[in-house]
Parts: sequence; C-alpha cells; structure tokens
Amino acid sequence: MMPLMVSVSGIRGVIGESLHPENLVRYTAAYATWCRRKQGPGAVVIGRDGRPSGRMLTDLVKAVLSACGLDTIDLGLSTTPGCAMAVKAKDAVGGIVLTASHNPAPWNALKFLDSDGNFLSPEDGKAVLVLEEEGSFDWMGHEHLGSYERWKAADRHHIDSILALDTVCGEKIAGSGLKAVVDAVNASGSKVMPELLRSLGVEVHPLYCDASGIFPHEPEPTPAHLGDLSEAVISEKADLGIALDPDSDRLVLVDETGKVLSEEYTLALSANYYLSLKPGPVAANLSSSRMIEDVAAKYGQSCQRSPVGEAHVVALMKESGALIGGEGNGGVILPELHAGRDGLLGAALILSAMAQSGKKLSELAAELPAYTMEKRKIVLNKPAVPAQLQEFLQEHLAGELDLRDGVRSDQQEGWLHVRASNTEAILRIIGESSDGIWLASQLDAVEALVRKHLT
Repeated sequence: MMPLMVSVSGIRGVIGESLHPENLVRYTAAYATWCRRKQGPGAVVIGRDGRPSGRMLTDLVKAVLSACGLDTIDLGLSTTPGCAMAVKAKDAVGGIVLTASHNPAPWNALKFLDSDGNFLSPEDGKAVLVLEEEGSFDWMGHEHLGSYERWKAADRHHIDSILALDTVCGEKIAGSGLKAVVDAVNASGSKVMPELLRSLGVEVHPLYCDASGIFPHEPEPTPAHLGDLSEAVISEKADLGIALDPDSDRLVLVDETGKVLSEEYTLALSANYYLSLKPGPVAANLSSSRMIEDVAAKYGQSCQRSPVGEAHVVALMKESGALIGGEGNGGVILPELHAGRDGLLGAALILSAMAQSGKKLSELAAELPAYTMEKRKIVLNKPAVPAQLQEFLQEHLAGELDLRDGVRSDQQEGWLHVRASNTEAILRIIGESSDGIWLASQLDAVEALVRKHLT
C-alpha cells in the first residue's frame, strides 16, 4: 500500500488506502484551526482539479471548515493558480486545492494556501502538522458554523489578470493567426485554457478537454505521454500543442513539427522572452536545466537555485528579488501576476514570444543551448530516505556538492542530482550534460551505488 505523503504543504495519498475520511477530517481540521488562530474567522477558498474523487473531498472539506467556524468559497473545478489568485481576490484567510497534481487517478491530495495565496511556509506548515498530531481542533457550536458560497468567476479573473500583463501582447498574438491544440488531460484546464487562448485570438482545437476528470493517458505532461497531442498538432496543421497537468500549474509544449519539447524548455523559453523586455534576476530549483542559467547570463542577470518545490523557489524569489523563476517540470512563476507556478501564464508568454518575433516554436527552441538531460527514479518502500544515503553519496560523488536537497554534484562536464521526491515514494536521479556519453556513464554508476546501498 502506498503510504500517505505528509509535508508542510499538505497531504497526498491513494483514495481509500492512505487517503481516507479519517485523515482528511483531521488534517483539514488542523488547517482550519491554524487559520482561525492566526487570522480569526473568515473564508477559505477551495477548488478541485476534476478527478472524480474530488467531489467527495470537497464535501468533506466544506463540512469540516464549517464545523471549525470558517466560511467556504467553492470554486468547483479550478486550476491551482486560479485558486491561489482567488484567495487574494476574495480576501480569504486561506485556500485548499484538492489535487494530486501529476499523480495517477487513484491519488488525491489537500494542498494548503495562506492568506496571500501561497503554499504554507515551512514554519506555518509545521504548525498545522503539530495541531493534527495533538488533535487540537477548534470545533464551533451551532451558532458559529461557517457558511457556503459558490464563486464562478475565478477562471475569468485569472484570464483577465494574464491579459492585463504588459508583457502579454494580445493584439500581436491575435494578428498572427496562430492555432493551438490543447491537451488538458480532461482536468482543470479543460475550459479555462481554451478560453484564454480564444481571448488572445488563437484558434483552438481541444483534444482532451471534456472536464470529466477521466485521464485519457498518464497525467504527467512529459514527452512519453503526449503522443496523441503530437499527432494532433501535425494533423491539424497547428502552430503548437499545449499540454497541462491536472491542476494546470505545469505546461509542456509541442512544436509545429509534432516534436514534444522537454518540460525543461517551458521555463527557459518564457524567461528568454520576459527578460528581453524586463531584465532582472532569475530563480530556479536545483533540478532544473542549465538552460535557465544560460538565458539569465544572456541578459547579464544572475540565476539562483533553491531546493526542489514551489514554496522553496518562491521564498528564494522573494529573498533575491527575482522577476521570473520556476521549475524545470514546466512550471513558470511570475510574481508580477502571483507567486506560484502557472501553466496559463507560460502559454501566454510563449505565444507572445512567437508573435513578437514572428518565429516558429521550433525556431525559438533551437536558439537555446542544447543539453542532454536524463531523469531516473528508484521506487522506495517508504517515503523517508535513510540519512546515511546522503553521507554515502557525499563520499562517492565528485565535484562541487550542494546538500540542501539530497546531493547535487556540479562538475565541469555536467551535473547530477539525487533526492527524494516530495510527492511520491521514490528517489530521483537526474543529470544533465552536453556530453551524453559522460552523462550515461555517470548516471549508471550513481544508480548502481544507490541501489546497492538501499538493499
């Protein structure tokens, strides 16, 4: 049985196994209690990514929030960035996104947001976990139960906020006659992404956009899962394909030839366009491609690195004053809009880049440095990784080591990163180099070392 994944940002598990009504009630009550004690009574925004189990989670979460004296603003089907922006728009005390992101259909999760629409800081997240462990919940009497409200304008608010950005050139996009195929994996982006594109004057061919929450393929938007999108781009003679994960905070692109670009290209392409208009510092996580550093250097800017995880990147961006940042999984963060990954934003920036330059997506991608990256994983029988593994890797990996998130080794030929996933019980082994032979041999050696140590 897959274990419950518990972190400072929320909980994630398999419905009916590790994620069930008992722990859903406890963690929601702990979060609601934390909200009341920190900010007093108010409303909590909730949204779900579309998978069928989300309806059950919604009913449970609404009931618990009411029992703790908090009002609920229910967005229904909602993207994670849309939910985050709704927290601010509705002046809520927090938000809960019901999404297991890229995990398969049996999974679901609660992701907790603060009153700014950001994922909880490590300190606040730990406070929620302590309340859950202690069972210290603030249940209200009948006269203080929370109310319910349905807000249907969250998607439009999200779209209008993107269209208002001065770096999104709507008129030029509309005048470019662009056509896009959209694979929203039948989840939260099914309606809002096509609506954004049509608002920009882009012709849309929806592929998997029925909003049923029934995934037509594995939901993580990686090249291995996007064969249908690639074929549709070719058959429809489209200018690009757009793929989202279930909660729409990650974006992967297909160029006009049907080639699926690595998810690493999304941030690099977005930053390359944005920095050409507004140069400034950049931030990314330790597992993101060197392309983002090369793009920053092109405009005379620095690129700082954080541990993997949106909250870590956002904290670094605030600290460093980064104008744009994100993660190499297809996540683009623009604080000017909101401090979170946003697939719709990424699409708008890249369409703007195409319209402003008059270039095809394949041409824009070809202008970026070419690297070979490989991502491997080792399934674990529990979420935690033995501390001895980090010490073991320190002894065996060459180069300059970064120990903030597992072990990252930077060498002249390339880099390697070994870390435990925050969302699955797996160990990730990632590397990148301009020399594919060197990379393969290094990854083989590291994987063999890790497997030997874990047995």
